[in-house]
Amino acid sequence: MKRIIGLVFSLTMAALLIAGCSSKSAAQSSKLTIVGSTALQPLIEQAAKQYQESNSGASITVQGGGSGTGLSQIQNGSVSIGNSDVFASQVSGINTKKIVDHKVAVVGITPVVNPDTGVTNLSMQQLQDIFTGKVTNWQEVGGKDRAITVINRAKGSGTRITFEQSVMNGQTAIKSQEQDSNGTVQKLVSTTSGSISYVAFSYVTAKLQAVSIDNVKPTDANVKTNQWKIWAYEHMYTTKKADVSTKKFIKYVESAKVQKTLVKKLGYISIQDMKVTKDAANKVK
Repeated sequence: MKRIIGLVFSLTMAALLIAGCSSKSAAQSSKLTIVGSTALQPLIEQAAKQYQESNSGASITVQGGGSGTGLSQIQNGSVSIGNSDVFASQVSGINTKKIVDHKVAVVGITPVVNPDTGVTNLSMQQLQDIFTGKVTNWQEVGGKDRAITVINRAKGSGTRITFEQSVMNGQTAIKSQEQDSNGTVQKLVSTTSGSISYVAFSYVTAKLQAVSIDNVKPTDANVKTNQWKIWAYEHMYTTKKADVSTKKFIKYVESAKVQKTLVKKLGYISIQDMKVTKDAANKVK
C-alpha cells in the first residue's frame, strides 16, 4: 500500500514539474506582429532581428502597409504594435483614447528626382508648383528640357501627410500615380525619366537625387534645428493593455543600444538629439 501511495506521489510531483516547466517556457516565449509605416520599417526590422538573437523565445513579424494601416489595426487590437509617421490624431477614424504613443525616432523626408532632370535645388514655391501641376517641364525650374512625372504616395501614408503638411500649404496635389511604400517610390523614381517624389532619408540612394529646398540641404543636422522643415516623429502605438512582451520590445527600441547605433546607422535621428519639438498641428517649439 505504501509503495502504491509513494508511486502516486512521485507521478503527481513529476506532472507538476512538467507543467511548471511548460508554463515557464510559455512565459519566456513571445510572438509579436508589427504593422504600419514603411519609413519606420527598416529600423524595426533590424531592431527585431537583434532582439530575437538575444531573446530566444521571441518571434517578431514586421510588415509595412502604411501608417493608416498600422493605426487602424492597433486600434482594432489585431496587431501588437502599429507603426506610424504621424500622430494618431492626424488620421480620421482613429480613437486616440484607445491607444498609447511611443515616439522612438525622427525621420527626415526629402523630395527626390531622377538624376536626368538636372535639378538639385528648388524653392518651396517651385516644389508646390510641381506637385499642383503648375510647372510641367524641368526646364521651367532650371533643369533639362524634360517632362515632369509626379509620383505621389497613397492616401493614408504618413509620409504623404507629413509632406503635404510641410510643403503644400493647403493646396491639392495633381492626380498622379500613387504608391504605398517608400521602397516602391525609390525604385520608380530611379528608373523613370523626369520623375519626382519624396522618401524618408533612409531610402535615398546613389540612384536618386535628393533635392535641397531654398538652398537648405536635407541633412540630419538641419532636421535637428528645423532648418529642414519636412520631418516627422516615428511612432510605435500600442493598446493601453499591451502585454509584457510588447512593452519589453518597445523598451528595447527606446534603449541606448538601439538609439545610439541602429537609429543613426539606418538614417534616422534619435529623439534625444532633437533641438526642437513638433506637435500634431505642425507647430514647432
